[in-house]
Parts: sequence; structure tokens; C-alpha cells
Amino acid sequence: MATKKGRKALSSGQQIIVANRKARHDYLIEDVFEAGIVLVGTEVKALREGKASLSDAYAAEKDGELWLFSSYIAEYGAANRFNHATRRPRKLLLHAREIDRLFGASQREGMTLVPLSLYFNDRGIAKVELAIARGKKLYDKRQSAKEKSWKLDKARLMREKN
Repeated sequence: MATKKGRKALSSGQQIIVANRKARHDYLIEDVFEAGIVLVGTEVKALREGKASLSDAYAAEKDGELWLFSSYIAEYGAANRFNHATRRPRKLLLHAREIDRLFGASQREGMTLVPLSLYFNDRGIAKVELAIARGKKLYDKRQSAKEKSWKLDKARLMREKN
């Protein structure tokens, strides 16, 4: 279901600002976490306008904390000279045991921390859906496309039969 500004609304009151659709194509998602994100005022206002991108973003450890790197939040037009840097690193907020678990998972070979979506929860707080993921090989991507195509064909055939 779509909202007034074109963002998707989830059933529990969450409004998705931006989703990293390519992440599910390029990675096998193993586990998903919800993390808070530290933002400045102009970033929140830009997010409310839906001006963000997670296409090249990733999460990594820096000084014992978890940070979101290379995410893009456009400048807020009405802020003039008080605007934020568009691609600055942003601190992610998680419990200590979750951070330790994510660090351990990212140390394993082939594992990475990928942001899947950025959204406002039902209380209006910006959250990031973060996944522990393993990169897919080319043959895995082909197999996924083949399975998706077969499911669509099967559903079409069943509709035509009934």
C-alpha cells in the first residue's frame, strides 16, 4: 500500500523511505537486525521527503562501534548553509551483544553487513534494517533468476487453468 509521498507503508505503521533492492539480488541474506541511526535535523527532514539512497552503502566496525558508510541522504533545500554532508559516516545504534555478534559474523570469510532498508517506525524514529549477508556467485544469481521465472510462469499457468 502506498502513502501520500510514494513511500510504502508496512502494516505495523512503518514507512519505508528507501530500500536496497539490489542487496537481495547480490547477497544471500542470513540474518536481519533493526538498528537505530544517529542523524542531524536536516537529514531527518530530507528523509521525510524521501531523498536517500542505500545502493552503495555498507556497515563496518570503527573504534568498537558500528557505522554506516557511503549512504546518501540529499541536502535539505530549506537549510541553506546549515546543511549536512551527503555521504558522511553515520553511527548505528545497537545493543552491545548485537554489535559483538555482527562483528563476529563480519569477520568470517565472505560475510558482510548490508543495509536492506531505511524507514521510520510507528513512533517516527528512523531505523535501518541491517543484514548479515554472503555474496552470491554468478551461477547463484542465475539460479535465483531461473527459480523466480519458474514461479511466475507457474502462477500464470495456474491462473489460466482456473
